[in-house]
Amino acid sequence: MPKQKTHRGAAKRFSLTKSGLVKHKKMNANHILNKKTTKRIRHLRKGGIIQNKEEAATIRKLIPYK
Repeated sequence: MPKQKTHRGAAKRFSLTKSGLVKHKKMNANHILNKKTTKRIRHLRKGGIIQNKEEAATIRKLIPYK
């Protein structure tokens, strides 16, 4: 059986923790930052974990070798 291909777009955006949870970068942290508060920008630096189990399972299928 051939190897499964990694979805390159998903591989650039998501990674897995040791326990198998899906990590992602928070949105709205790239540009137009001058109208956002310092506190908001500081909180956007931290990554997030996908809470929805169905979405996380789909992403795990897209990045099988990560």
